[in-house]
Amino acid sequence: MLVLFETPAGFALFKVLDEGKLSKIQDLWKDFSTAEAARQVVKLKAFSKFENTSEALEAATLLIDGKASKGLRKFLRAHCGKDTLAVADSKLGNAIKEKLQIDCVHNNAVMELMRGVRNQLTELISGLAVQDMAPMSLGLSHSLSRYKLKFSAEKVDTMIVQAIGLLDDLDKELNTYAMRVREWYGWHFPELTKIIQDNIQYARAVKLMGDRVNAASLDFSEILPEEVEAELKEASVISMGTEIGELDLANIRELCDQVLSLSEYRAQLFDYLKSRMNTIAPNLTALVGELVGARLIAHGGSLLNLAKQPGSTVQILGAEKALFRALKTKHATPKYGLIYHASLIGQAAPKFKGKISRSLAAKSALAIRCDALGDGQDNTMGLENRAKLEARLRNLEGKELGRFGGSAKGKPKIEAYDKDRKKGAGGLITPAKTYNPSADSVIGQLASAMDEDTQQPSTDKKKEKKEKKEKKKKEKEKNEEDKETLQADGDADEEPVKKEKKKKKKDSTEDAELQNGDKDAGEKKKKRKKHEEQEEPAEMPSKKKGKKKKSED
Repeated sequence: MLVLFETPAGFALFKVLDEGKLSKIQDLWKDFSTAEAARQVVKLKAFSKFENTSEALEAATLLIDGKASKGLRKFLRAHCGKDTLAVADSKLGNAIKEKLQIDCVHNNAVMELMRGVRNQLTELISGLAVQDMAPMSLGLSHSLSRYKLKFSAEKVDTMIVQAIGLLDDLDKELNTYAMRVREWYGWHFPELTKIIQDNIQYARAVKLMGDRVNAASLDFSEILPEEVEAELKEASVISMGTEIGELDLANIRELCDQVLSLSEYRAQLFDYLKSRMNTIAPNLTALVGELVGARLIAHGGSLLNLAKQPGSTVQILGAEKALFRALKTKHATPKYGLIYHASLIGQAAPKFKGKISRSLAAKSALAIRCDALGDGQDNTMGLENRAKLEARLRNLEGKELGRFGGSAKGKPKIEAYDKDRKKGAGGLITPAKTYNPSADSVIGQLASAMDEDTQQPSTDKKKEKKEKKEKKKKEKEKNEEDKETLQADGDADEEPVKKEKKKKKKDSTEDAELQNGDKDAGEKKKKRKKHEEQEEPAEMPSKKKGKKKKSED
């Protein structure tokens, strides 16, 4: 029987000298208590040394998965022959048996034998010291742990956090610089701000043109379209801007150079961010895009920290202030945060943005965990989930259309118009309506309008008469009730009741006067004025007489 033993330096093959001792498992450890006793049980037959650490890592990773490397297969073919092989892993034994047709054994006795060999390994293998074994085992364990954690330089997400922060800073600086160029050069050529809307094109045009007088002789075809170029040249001739010196133009051109260099660097940085996002988080990028995914990672701190968050947290990530304000004031909590800028939410109608953001956040949480902890490096999961979300969005919109159409299944009902048609009949009951040219005449319409105008005052008078009659009846009924109350109360209350009656009569007469036409009200007002003039003292008529005489003269 042969024993296969793996070491950090290579593979060792031991031959069992006394197989009978394997039957006594409980006493087997005594045979490996000393190096001399161990040499009587096993003997080194062959040793295959690793050439470098990469080969050792490859062999160790294959052994973890239960597979044999190429070097191990060559080593076993050369030295194993027809003997049975004792292995520490049953999966590895099955793989060796399938590929090399070597019988493998794995049981408790083999495990005890492996423990004894490990205990006396440096004594059994000549030339392998303890000082050499310690650094080899440490280096292999570090490299193996990196492989287990799938750690690599390309998966470092701090680069994404720094890149997205720098990209936001560059956008702010570009905006401030571009607005400064527009404001500075606007004193010389104010019409140019309305002609060219893009900041980069504006900076290029200013750098090329300099003084507005040079615009007529320059060619802007590489920067601007033909229509904008023609408009610029026309405006430069009739511009109302002030004159500007050469020194000022030189400083403005230097500022334009800064704007153009920043814009070029921003484009390079965005390409770098896209490549890093596609390598580090391909599934998240497929779902929400490069910028939104990078902002989520930066807000979470790292991809691994973001993978620990549930979908509900990913949904409102970036809206913490609104969330705590809503909880404090007991209002509705926000439905989305940074994820609002994703293209899928932008495609949805306002009433469906909340549902789509919730679904997108759930799928994004799964994609982040797959990117952070999964083995695959492709974006198949992200593309599948994106297709599902797009189908859900179409389904929601289709349901809404079906609801407006009148059916619950999403297909609008089309009902036939049966007003002029018999059931089961093909023809119409009534003949089709024809055009009536006499309806176009204006004379008949004018006459009918005049008749309506004459009828309206008569109808208004009738209504007023009816209202007067109803009021008179109500007043009579009230008077009769008042009389009955007066008789019951006695003579002591007669005077105040009479006063109240007089007041009611006055009120009723005033209402009647208001309901009558403006003519009756005017005549009564004149009569009241005459009575008041008669009651006035004698001085007032004397003054009026003097005024009349003056007017006659």
